[in-house]
This record gives sequence, C-alpha cells and structure tokens, in this order.
Amino acid sequence: MDRRILLAALVAVAVLAGVLALSRGGGGGKPSIVVCNAGSLTIPLQRLAEGFEKQYGVKVLLEPSGSVEAVRKVTELGKACDVVAVADYRLIPMFMVPRYAKWYIAFASNNLVVVYTDKSRYADEVKNSANPMTVFQVLERPGVRYGFSDPNRDPCGYRAVGVIGLAALTTHNLTLLEDLVVSRIPGSRYELRNGTLHIYIPASPEPRGGLVIRPKSVDLIAMLEDGALDYAFEYRSVAVQHHLRYVELPPEINLGDPGMARLYSRVVVHIMAGTDREKAVAMAPIVYGVTVPVNAPHPREALLFVKYLLEEGRRMFEEAGQSFLKRPLGFGEVPGELRGLVARGEG
Repeated sequence: MDRRILLAALVAVAVLAGVLALSRGGGGGKPSIVVCNAGSLTIPLQRLAEGFEKQYGVKVLLEPSGSVEAVRKVTELGKACDVVAVADYRLIPMFMVPRYAKWYIAFASNNLVVVYTDKSRYADEVKNSANPMTVFQVLERPGVRYGFSDPNRDPCGYRAVGVIGLAALTTHNLTLLEDLVVSRIPGSRYELRNGTLHIYIPASPEPRGGLVIRPKSVDLIAMLEDGALDYAFEYRSVAVQHHLRYVELPPEINLGDPGMARLYSRVVVHIMAGTDREKAVAMAPIVYGVTVPVNAPHPREALLFVKYLLEEGRRMFEEAGQSFLKRPLGFGEVPGELRGLVARGEG
C-alpha cells in the first residue's frame, strides 16, 4: 500500500478516535451527560456537578432554561437530555409521562419573593414598611418598572401571576390583578367562578405599561442590577444566591407553605390560552422535580447523577438558600437504585 495512503488512513482513524472520545466526554470512555434544568436550579446544580465529576469522572453539561421550555426540548424538539430538572414537578406528569418519562421525583421546595435594589423606585418605603403587601401598592404606581418570567415558558412566571392573583383574592381587591396583569398584557383576562380565580395568559404576551417579561426568571437579575428594572418576582433561593434585597411575602400568597395548599388552589393560571396547547395550572406549594427521560443517551450515568443529587444535594441546596424536602417523593416506576432514597408519592 502506498505510504501516503497508509498515513492518511492512520490520521483519519486518529481523528475519528479523538472525536468519539470527545463525544463521550473523555476520561476513559465515560460520557458527558446533559442536564436540561430550570434556571433557578443552576447555581446549586453547578456545585453538585463539580462534586459529581470529581467523584465519578463524568462531565455534567447544564442547559438552563424555563422549566416548560426544558420539558418541551424533550417532548417537541427531540433533544437528547439525560436528566430533566424542573421548578414544578407537576410539569413531568403533565407533559412527559408516559411517553417520555416513566417516573419522577419531587425533591426540593422554594417560595416566591419580590426582589429589588437600593436603586429601585420607592426602595426605602418598601424596605422600611412593616407590611409586606406595601410592595404591591408600589408596583401599581406610575413609572415603576417590574417584571416576571414568561408564564408560558417558566413556572416562576405563572407563579408570579398566581401570587398577584392570590394577593388580589385574599385582599378582596381584584383591581390589583387588573392593574398589574390584565391591563399590561393585551389579550389576558380573568374570571371568578365558584370562588376560584381563573387567569388567562396568551401564548405570546407582549407586555406594556412598565411590565417586563423575559424567558426565565434569572434573566431579570441583570436588568435589576443595572437599574433597568425596579422590582422582579423571583424565587427566594435566587434572591439569596444573588445577594439581592427582597420582600418576604405572607405565606397565604408566597406558595411556600404546604399547609396553604387549598388556598393556593383557588387561583388557576391558564398558560398558552386560546391555543390547542392551553394548560390550566392550579397554584400549589412550590416543589421541584427531576426525571431521566426514556430516550436519555446515557441512562446509567443519568441515574447515578440523580442518586448523587438525592444523597449529596441536600447540603448543597440548603447552602444555596433552597430547601430540600424532608423526604423526597417518588412517583411512577422509580428505578430500584433510587427507591430507598424516596418515599412513595401519591397520584
């Protein structure tokens, strides 16, 4: 054989071997895994990923987005995610089970707050008020700019709408909802039926009047820090992680108290309203969820990562200002290696 042909063949084999090694993450053939995660989980998952890689030699590639978008990457775009971790565990049975996932685990909790900075309009009034509801009065004032994430893409967004709805419902002041949501999102509306408040958000909200909407909640942080935004609805853990000032809302409306579940359910947010993808999402205590899709490219390593999350994640999450459930709950066909780490969930 011609030496040049032989040399070219050897180079091609070497290049192919290198590509395969890179695609499998190197490290003796151990693959990289892709985690499609809620933006609010990024910081604790980064810490978890570092420990996981040190212990097992498996690279973890985080791909943050709004949770609804994370789920749709698997169900609509066909993306190969090894792990899906979302800010509302109910999205997994709602969109993924049984075709795209056979089981899921609820593992962490949170609550909503309103974040601001010293540069925010009326910051001193909000900071010095003994009444946390003062912030809603401030948000209604002319010139105040506030934001939340897109309810159609991110649970923090539909939860922000739900919190405003709960504030309006519990104070018997539906004008608050009209002022802060309906008048500022063309095409949105609400109905009060049998004591339950239904709020409808169009598929492509185009906010006005000082309201800002971004794909995921953490997108608002830079705007807030730059002074382009006065207030934003965020998870408490995000506020803690970014060292932001925040208003701790009453448990009756902050979606953080399991004992208030019945009250929370009196507000239902309809996302993608008016389309064939419309979903009615009843407000409920905030609980995060995780699963390994049925088409995960690296299911063994993905399960190992979820196991590591359940065993080591509690400390890392709580250091990041986010509470772990006392006992995570497993639903569906939970793999045997995870069953001892969860309690059996109902439903």
